[in-house]
Amino acid sequence: MQNDNRLKNKEILKNVWGYDDFRGIQSEIIDSVQAGRDTLGLMPTGGGKSITFQVPTLASKGLCIVVTPLIALMKDQVSNLRSRGIKAAAVYSGMKNSDVLVALENCIFGDYKFLYVSPERLSSELFLNKVRKMPVSLITVDEAHCISQWGHDFRPSYRKISELRTLFPNVPVLALTATATTEVVKDIQQQLLFKQENCFKMSFERKNLAYVVRRTENKSQELLHILGKIEGSAIVYTMNRKHTKEICEFLVGQGITAEYYHAGLSTQDKDAKEERWKKGVSRVMVATNAFGMGIDKPDVRLVVHADIPSSIESYFQEAGRAGRDGRQSYAVILYSKTDHAVVQRRTGDNYPPKEFICSVYDNICYYYSMALGDGLNCSFDFSLVDFCRKYHLPTLRTDSALRILTRMGYLEYVEEMEYSSRVQFIIPRDELFKLQNLPAEYDSLITALLRNYSGIFTDFVFIDERYLAGIIGVTRHRMYEILVSLSQRRIIHFVPSKRCPIVTFTRHRVFGHELRFAPQIYDERRDAFDKRISSILAYAVGADECRSKVLLSYFGQTTSESCGCCDVCMQREHPVLPYAGNSEPVVRILEFLSDGKSHAPADLEKVGLTRRQLSAAVRYLCDEEKILIENGLIRIHKKNSK
Repeated sequence: MQNDNRLKNKEILKNVWGYDDFRGIQSEIIDSVQAGRDTLGLMPTGGGKSITFQVPTLASKGLCIVVTPLIALMKDQVSNLRSRGIKAAAVYSGMKNSDVLVALENCIFGDYKFLYVSPERLSSELFLNKVRKMPVSLITVDEAHCISQWGHDFRPSYRKISELRTLFPNVPVLALTATATTEVVKDIQQQLLFKQENCFKMSFERKNLAYVVRRTENKSQELLHILGKIEGSAIVYTMNRKHTKEICEFLVGQGITAEYYHAGLSTQDKDAKEERWKKGVSRVMVATNAFGMGIDKPDVRLVVHADIPSSIESYFQEAGRAGRDGRQSYAVILYSKTDHAVVQRRTGDNYPPKEFICSVYDNICYYYSMALGDGLNCSFDFSLVDFCRKYHLPTLRTDSALRILTRMGYLEYVEEMEYSSRVQFIIPRDELFKLQNLPAEYDSLITALLRNYSGIFTDFVFIDERYLAGIIGVTRHRMYEILVSLSQRRIIHFVPSKRCPIVTFTRHRVFGHELRFAPQIYDERRDAFDKRISSILAYAVGADECRSKVLLSYFGQTTSESCGCCDVCMQREHPVLPYAGNSEPVVRILEFLSDGKSHAPADLEKVGLTRRQLSAAVRYLCDEEKILIENGLIRIHKKNSK
């Protein structure tokens, strides 16, 4: 039976995605799910997580519910599945109730295979009433570390997933995450009510990725130097929005094409910037951690952290976006003397004193004129900037206080509630057919709107711009331009998507001094955060052990072999092997590359050097600009070619 399943799975993989075989632990996870077992899959970024739930769902009857916090990711995957002829729907914050109802009804009666939902939707009465009637065969939890209070990205809404489990006690759960410590692995399985522990781990080792920490007091110049040495697409991560723009402007001023990206940008701006970067129009994306989830760009050669990240988990996940095509790539942290004090302050910023949190609660009650005993389930649009200005509060600590109040259950603070774009036709249906001289793209979009959205002449309907762009074959940015143009021509009303913070009172108002701080919500989590800060600082400062070994050890994976290509290994190697232009390893490599062709790094193994010798010699030759690594391939530098 298992062999029959495996043959069918490989047939689906080939027919739908065009791949000949599974990779890593994909097949093992699929076997486990098809056997009806609750399963946790730990797969580093680029490991192919989506295949592990999409293939078994297509191989069986029924629907897969995919819980994910990433709205952009669910839209992208739904659009991708639909383009392959697979019925899929998504339900997330900001959708009109009528559109949510249509999506849920389709999943009950329409033979749909996938329903993507944000965790906040799981407690909706409408959702719970409808989901009971669905033929659910699998529940998938993406970014599963978010359910663990010991994870680096805990989200209270994830705790509602266990309620979904009680509705389908015999349906297996597949939990997926890219990073998790041993403690988090255990907690995920407990929180998701696994019948028994069952975890598959892909090796976290990335042999093609060199981890480097560069000490510098001039990060801008060091970044410029690195970008000059390593060609190809790059991501530069920072800790705040202001820094993204500053670095981007600096790079552009130095003649390097760059974009900046953070959560505060409009959806249209984000999509346009992402599109330019993915197509190679812009070489560098400077971003906060809001960028990267679900981004499928395999040829990123370099990821630089201009600021020290807040945890090894987040660093490993972000660094792992380099070299997903298997070619030689680099993950670099820029470290200066002042970073140590800056990073240590983050504990106080993320976990401000309890007295401060109580005062924020009192002030937000005053802000909305909320009387004692009132407020239950009342929701309000919220401006953090206006609130902090009015009560003279520090923005970062206030934001953290609101998040802690959310975990405590007194408020629900949603930083960016997304409202999708809306469209309504202004002219009657009959008048549409009289329109002349419209560009072909405009006609195609009007036809797509008529075919996919009912009631569009009598009321606004929420639209999926990614899906429509796929239908008519244009970019998301071009889709936005067409919609604006149709609106200017008075053919439609178009209301672009927006993001708006929301505050909801989840309990009746009390006095601030009456708030109760459960140890597992504040004290224990503060200690865990402080521990993660200490770990990333130790990684950045430490210079006596292979970087790769340190990272692998953090995630519970032991290895005796050093990577041979991180800065620690290279520094250790140089005293033993002080390369010069006439050293034997250098001569061998130059002779091998003398054919003038570009070679994969693995080809250099033919010259008969050890891994350490090879890495050190390549590093020397790159520094001396005798060879060039470009798009993951190695060749003689043009200025040295004859």
